[in-house]
Amino acid sequence: MSATHATRYLYLARHGEATPDERGLTPTGRRQAALLGERLRDVPLSAIHHGPLPRAAETAQLIGARLDGVPAHACEPAGDYVPYTPRRDELPTDCADFLLDFVRGFPSGERARGPLLARTAEERFTGCVKGSEDRHELVVTHNFLIGWLVRAALDAPKWRWLGLNQCNAALTVIRYPPPGRPPSVLFSNDMAHLPAPLRWTGWAPELRVAG
Repeated sequence: MSATHATRYLYLARHGEATPDERGLTPTGRRQAALLGERLRDVPLSAIHHGPLPRAAETAQLIGARLDGVPAHACEPAGDYVPYTPRRDELPTDCADFLLDFVRGFPSGERARGPLLARTAEERFTGCVKGSEDRHELVVTHNFLIGWLVRAALDAPKWRWLGLNQCNAALTVIRYPPPGRPPSVLFSNDMAHLPAPLRWTGWAPELRVAG
């Protein structure tokens, strides 16, 4: 008899707006995190995972303060790193130089360890769960990991994590059902919990939507 499996709901959030030195959150970032916590208040979260950097840790703390006893855990796979460096022959010719220059702008050591951390993140955070009860988990992380996990859920080419951008404190939810059905990205980069003045931080000005 095969083991019983249930659905995992993975909630992914980029940290709130960070100070220029990235040692914490701005007042806007703290407000963004608090509002995200309010949005998640009625979600039956079993855990909050967050990256080790201060901007992610502070965001997770502010979210957790609005929830009822949900444990928070710092872990390196939820951190900020380059998950995959593409080869030129994988990329569209018209944007290959731009994308490779962007990735190569990060330290070689970070690019070398990133794929291992990304694999660990997939093992820890994705896929259905054993047992009969659905699981809801939140990962407070950074732009790159969210893009990587969305790409993986959609079975897109590995390089396609590039260009999947997340605003500060925006919410993405991926559903991982039992075997036999594919993952579903239920929504991505959702900012419904943020009033207009708190939206679109973390994106380049030309990408922001007026509203």
